[in-house]
Amino acid sequence: MERLPKPPVPGLAAYACDPARSRGRRYPEAEAPTRTAFQRDRDRVIHSTAFRRLVYKTQVFLNHEGDLFRTRLTHSLEVAQLGRSIARSLQLNEDLVEGIALAHDLGHTPFGHAGQDALNACMQSLSPSDLAENGGGFEHNLQSLRVVDELEERYPSFDGLNLCFETREGILKHCSRAHAQRLERQEPNGVAARFLNGGSPSLEAQLCNLADEIAYNAHDIDDGVRSGLLTLEQLDDVPLFAHYRQQALKAHPTLAGRRLLFESIRLMLSDQVYDVIDHTRLRLEEHGLIDADAARRLPLLVGFSPEMRDRSQVLKTFLLRNLYRHPQVMETTGRARQVVSDLFDRYLSAPQELPEAHGRSQQHARAVADYIAGMTDRFAIREHERLFGTVVFP
Repeated sequence: MERLPKPPVPGLAAYACDPARSRGRRYPEAEAPTRTAFQRDRDRVIHSTAFRRLVYKTQVFLNHEGDLFRTRLTHSLEVAQLGRSIARSLQLNEDLVEGIALAHDLGHTPFGHAGQDALNACMQSLSPSDLAENGGGFEHNLQSLRVVDELEERYPSFDGLNLCFETREGILKHCSRAHAQRLERQEPNGVAARFLNGGSPSLEAQLCNLADEIAYNAHDIDDGVRSGLLTLEQLDDVPLFAHYRQQALKAHPTLAGRRLLFESIRLMLSDQVYDVIDHTRLRLEEHGLIDADAARRLPLLVGFSPEMRDRSQVLKTFLLRNLYRHPQVMETTGRARQVVSDLFDRYLSAPQELPEAHGRSQQHARAVADYIAGMTDRFAIREHERLFGTVVFP
């Protein structure tokens, strides 16, 4: 039966990433008959092993602390929802935005940023020659790229998921200069080039980065109050949140408790989304972009208005001081760091404890880091108990 051609992507602006003009995949593949290249990328991410593991990886509160706190998976879904909503209004490519959003945390360690910091410290403690041989320290954005480029094992002809350049570009939203130079040697003028030449990523990638910030600021308020570590009274000191709480009470004077919290967060999210859309439209009109590459030659264009950026920064500072550095969170993350450090040291000195697929690499320390980074919170805890016989998280 003759296959029908794929319909064009409707409603895309000239500055949006067009899958028909993608810079392609590292390994050439025939196009799918019914899906665009970016739709295939999104689907490959959803079906990956690393994506499934996100359901048991920490956002702020560790997996064993409660079933209703955000995980890396639910966070990624919220980023994708916000990203698609904004992309539609700006006539950007929704499928690309969704693919980047769902993949952006694939390389995150167990135990959130505590696990990442511990694993980076372990790698940095290697001798200079071992550190160089194993490709430097550990960055979760770089690890997300490594997951989709090398670590997933789903296809017979190549390692990784073989995603399009545009999706990979969006996944690598941060990168140290040393890592960028190494990536550039491996892939000249590739996804790391902009970190060396001062360019920007696609508008879709810029949007995902901002949607990530919007999502975690909002849901960390929710999780912080749910945990009892934050109160609504404390949040009155944050002008951004206090403004929307007052709006909610003006419309619903008897509102209280979780309904008041949810309505305040909903109003805040909506206003931030509209702010991004309005401010970014003005920036796009000002520059009159003729294609997607034009955005890569300019400073970042997707963003908040200056007023919203300032108010959002106050909220981020509040969350850092009152939630992320709360004594209870710090005590828990301290134990998490110990689990990661202990596992790294044991696997490094006793490679027989690793599964065979991970323990036979020439770059042994990097193989150990890959294995630990792929763990869920609860698997890392079980492994630590198996190897050390101690219960770190009762």
